[in-house]
Amino acid sequence: MEMTELIERARRQLAEITGLKPLGVTRVFKENGGWHINVEMLEMARIPDSSDVLGDYETVIAEDGHILRFERRRTRLRGEPMEQEVR
Repeated sequence: MEMTELIERARRQLAEITGLKPLGVTRVFKENGGWHINVEMLEMARIPDSSDVLGDYETVIAEDGHILRFERRRTRLRGEPMEQEVR
């Protein structure tokens, strides 16, 4: 399965599971037999939109495109800069 298809499946499945709107993908890599795809989700819309609450969700996707697990890693306001994760 192509990476773009895996990303779209992760976005779609995560939206179905959480009921949240996916906004974008912030990270993708393959490790230990699975694809790790981080998806930014809109958790709470506010006015102005710079104060929206966004959640960063890490998913692990199998080669067949099914989510093996997901976890919310952090939340932030849309207007705040993203923190860089050190690995």
